[in-house]
Amino acid sequence: MTLMEINAGDTAWVLASAALVMLMTPGLAFFYGGMVRMKSVLNMMMMSFITIAVVTIMWVVVGYSLTFAGDTGHVVGNFSEVGLKGLMSPDAVSGSTPTLAFVAFQLMFAIITPALISGAIADRATFRGWIAFVVGWTLLVYFPVAHSVWFLDDGNGGWIGDKLKAVDFAGGTAVHVNAGAAALALAIVLGKRIGWKKDPMRPHSLPLVILGGGLLWFGWFGFNAGSALSAGTTAAVTFVNTQAATAAAVIGWLIIERIRHGKATTLGMASGAVAGLVAITPSCGAVTPVGAIILGLLAGAVCCFAVSLKYKFGFDDSLDVVGVHLVGGLFGSLAIGFLGTAAAPSAVNGLFYGGGASQLGKQALANLVVGVYSFAVAFILGKVIDKTIGFRVTEDDEVTGVDQVEHAETAYDFLGAAGLRGVASTRPATVPAETDNGTTETSEKEGANA
Repeated sequence: MTLMEINAGDTAWVLASAALVMLMTPGLAFFYGGMVRMKSVLNMMMMSFITIAVVTIMWVVVGYSLTFAGDTGHVVGNFSEVGLKGLMSPDAVSGSTPTLAFVAFQLMFAIITPALISGAIADRATFRGWIAFVVGWTLLVYFPVAHSVWFLDDGNGGWIGDKLKAVDFAGGTAVHVNAGAAALALAIVLGKRIGWKKDPMRPHSLPLVILGGGLLWFGWFGFNAGSALSAGTTAAVTFVNTQAATAAAVIGWLIIERIRHGKATTLGMASGAVAGLVAITPSCGAVTPVGAIILGLLAGAVCCFAVSLKYKFGFDDSLDVVGVHLVGGLFGSLAIGFLGTAAAPSAVNGLFYGGGASQLGKQALANLVVGVYSFAVAFILGKVIDKTIGFRVTEDDEVTGVDQVEHAETAYDFLGAAGLRGVASTRPATVPAETDNGTTETSEKEGANA
């Protein structure tokens, strides 16, 4: 290929989409940060932000090469482009864009995928343990799974996308099922938070949740429509489908919430939006806009029910990563087997369009293998980290709060606001504590439910 084959419009769209997806990780930090208690908000946000630093270095040094440089056994790339060797050349072209534009775009997917996992272990993980997990899981799981799904080479590429022909347009399998299965494993490894199902553990800042949800929704257009890798019809179709499904999922979630609890909540609205975004991710190039609305309505309702599974099965998934990302990603992927139409860019017919059960079987197999593999590696890796450098904080540190213990900081300076700067880092005798109806009351328990 030569420089003349680079399309300026496509390049601009891919680079802009990379920036949009990059914004999603800070958006996730706000979304997750608002959902935790005050004593954990900084740690929660740092768990997202640190993935930007760690995974970027990994991607440049070895990650891109292991994901997209050739094929080894249909499961991983090779080391031929370590350090992005040779990719600065004008002749390094991927489709109609410079290869480095594609490198930048795919980097942002590699960053946000492990960041999603962090929500399952809020309030109780050591920062060093989290960094070690990100390094190990990204290397052992994300790189080979992303290769298996997205490296296409006329039948000589990854086993999921190129051999099996399962459809995953933007990451339902490679990102959401992958991260959701790992989140379930870590929630089991680290165990339940102190006071789980007994003490109130409500979001400390719903405005932060809404801000984060809005940033995720905005960035997701780069996530899905950017995956077209060109500024054309496919990008337009996936953009519209993303918006339609997400809007419908908000309504689907709130309907179920209203039926079950009698109220439609702010947290439910934000969670419904994310559930819709997750579900449409694998299928945005496979369904019609009307199909996207149907998918979104159902995904919002299904994920609303799914978040309560942790109480039934007894695992403490702090911020509902399993219920939203694992279940939502699986639902959206399987929906291709029903709602997929050859008229859409992915060009596959599901059951409702006369395609039979073949595509549904492919979708199910791909997600089953990825889910089991990710769960197993995350479980083993989590155990090893916990037994060596330590993954869960001590009971006393958890009660004190991981912000103070892990980072020597607090998100909100109540002492300074009260004019008590002369007092050391002790807390006042009375602090706001949550009540069952979401308001605040005065608690004499120092450090309780802050």
